[in-house]
Amino acid sequence: MAESYLDFEKPIHELEKRIEELESFSRKSGVSVSEEIARLREESARRRKEIFSNLTPWQRVQLARHPERPEASDYISMICEGFVELHGDRAFGDDRAIVTGLCRIGGIRTMLVAEKKGKTTKERMSCNFGSPHPEGYRKALDKMKLAEKFHLPVVTLVNTPGAYPGVGAEERGQAHVIAKNLLEMSKLRTPIVSIVIGEGGSGGALAICLADRLLMMENSYFSVISPEGCAAILWHDASKAPLAADLLRITPADLYQIGIMDEIVPEPVGGAHRNAKETADGVRLTLVRVLEELTSVPIDRLVEKRYDKYRRIGVFVEAETAKLAPAAAPNG
Repeated sequence: MAESYLDFEKPIHELEKRIEELESFSRKSGVSVSEEIARLREESARRRKEIFSNLTPWQRVQLARHPERPEASDYISMICEGFVELHGDRAFGDDRAIVTGLCRIGGIRTMLVAEKKGKTTKERMSCNFGSPHPEGYRKALDKMKLAEKFHLPVVTLVNTPGAYPGVGAEERGQAHVIAKNLLEMSKLRTPIVSIVIGEGGSGGALAICLADRLLMMENSYFSVISPEGCAAILWHDASKAPLAADLLRITPADLYQIGIMDEIVPEPVGGAHRNAKETADGVRLTLVRVLEELTSVPIDRLVEKRYDKYRRIGVFVEAETAKLAPAAAPNG
């Protein structure tokens, strides 16, 4: 059982705490309270289902950031077979916020590119809390080009609050590197599948998720800016982040409706962190199915469809410009 509970999970937490107390009392005293425990378990399941079937966008953002949520290293260990990590961008350094490597997923040889936040405080610091530097994105593109050379599909796991905005990152060409990744991925001659496993923040996410199929976990988000950042800009008040989350349309359901993403990957009731193995099994099955579909498409057709997919995103309104009467000729 996970130890961390979000504010909106308080009713569930109280019920589960009561169940633990009764189980402990029963073990120590030898008094059976199985009927009461069963009733509380039933009530807990009912409340959990009720709460998680009516989540607000801000609550999904909170789940996407949950400290116990499975991240890149968890998925690598649970869905990848024979993972061999590949380091460095051959230009500056090895950014730990992006992990790349060769592996098999369901027996399919794959190049994996994943944004990593880390699990412990020390690891999170070494991964810059999931905010990549330019060398991370250069590493990602270098390994994607390697996958293209050897006809391997690319799978990317997206989980970042955004690309690192520091002075050093800007000096090393952060914006240019992100733009270059988008250009190169748009014409990469190998299948690309991206899945947002937590946070999908701004250009930091875009730089590795221009894909033939963009998938999102049920409790993830994908946005041009964080809700806090949006609130600070619009209202000069970061506490209005929940309102910003509502207006930004950043949830999987919203993004599927407007054609930004292609498929929602279900999570266990309560979030991915409540049953990491069940979550990973679902991710593996989905990736295998999508990879099999994409690898059966001729590569010229695949690249053409990818281009068309992104050309269709957005809503445009066209109107004829009013025709102006010709100006009168000047006198004389």
